[in-house]
Amino acid sequence: MFVLYNTGMITEQKLRILTEAAKFDVSCSSSGSDRRNEGGIGNAAANGCCHSFTPDGRCISLLKILLSNDCVFDCKYCRNRVSSDTPRATATPDEICELVIEFYKRNYIEGLFLSSSVFVSPDHTMEQLLLTAKKLRTEYNFHGYLHVKGIPRADPRLVHETALYADRMSYNIELPSERSLRLLAPQKSRESLLLPMKDLQLSKIAFKEEKRKGKFLPAGQTTQMIVGATPETDGTILRLSQSLYRVNGLKRVYYSSYVPVVHDPLLPEKAAGEVREHRLYQADWLLRFYGFSAEELVGEEGNLSLETDPKCAWALRNMQLFPVEVNRAPLEMLLRVPGIGARSAYKITEARRYTTLRFEDLKRMRVVLKRAKHFLTADGKFYGEKREQAVRSLLAEGKPEQLSLFSDRETVFSALTGEL
Repeated sequence: MFVLYNTGMITEQKLRILTEAAKFDVSCSSSGSDRRNEGGIGNAAANGCCHSFTPDGRCISLLKILLSNDCVFDCKYCRNRVSSDTPRATATPDEICELVIEFYKRNYIEGLFLSSSVFVSPDHTMEQLLLTAKKLRTEYNFHGYLHVKGIPRADPRLVHETALYADRMSYNIELPSERSLRLLAPQKSRESLLLPMKDLQLSKIAFKEEKRKGKFLPAGQTTQMIVGATPETDGTILRLSQSLYRVNGLKRVYYSSYVPVVHDPLLPEKAAGEVREHRLYQADWLLRFYGFSAEELVGEEGNLSLETDPKCAWALRNMQLFPVEVNRAPLEMLLRVPGIGARSAYKITEARRYTTLRFEDLKRMRVVLKRAKHFLTADGKFYGEKREQAVRSLLAEGKPEQLSLFSDRETVFSALTGEL
């Protein structure tokens, strides 16, 4: 918990309201950027963002705060909606700037995630966010990491200027279909969210081609989708994510399992659960780094399996492709073997140029053999089980587990690297 002293800054009550209201946005990880420090304070480089994680996995290296939670929108799922009976507060740009500088000097933070409810109007809110970002950079001489949340329906000129000062911006799609937005967030639309993303991407490309001085969103864009508030399938969600990566050039899509923070007859009464969110993150990793498509990952019902991870589930549906010989299989196929991650796959392709690989070699490369052995041979030898027994073994160990000091090495390494 942050402790404020008598510095004449933002009040503790206002700080508590605005930070509490910001905690539901998960698209705020600090990945660092290549913005230079030109004589001020702060460092936005990746090694300058000293990540710290709470027990539930939240990154706390950034000050995460709203400029205001006094919203004029009435999104049914949002705690800050205009019809919600919740304490309201609005900070000034100078209050936010002074707070950031004081917290940075005390080594509490390395950067800022600044968002806001829509207060007064979209343009007014975006103007205040722009003013805060500009003051931090030009008056307070802060060169640390800065992530600013874009406001739907705000003037594109305000958004573009904000991007000149921010390291990263995000527009949260929240709901994966136009129909759900009309039902639960009638003042938003797909166009009001996707169009500014596209404009920022085009501006970033033009900025780079023109070799203009300075930086334009050096850490790119992110977004967030709520999972389970509406009936869309995992396939719908993943196809949208796939399009955002390919067309809009997003750095990351975040998934937030629906939690009923407000009561509304249009919303489910129960939380969506964390397993589905976990599977979507695993599938997202496969989209970005393993060459899978959304269509390959979802089953006939359009949803990911909750029993085992998406890579294993795909492999079990395509057993006719296995086993593959590790010494001859192309890289693209090695990446599809459960238990072989991207790093291990590249190590294998390099090592087999000089020697014939055996299972002992794969273990030294940190291949997760308890999964991989069912799908490959090494020097012609197969150590896996018959299909029916392999399916039972993989399903038995497929459910997500909370890491602890006693988790086995292979499980820990897979969780830390995302290798499936």
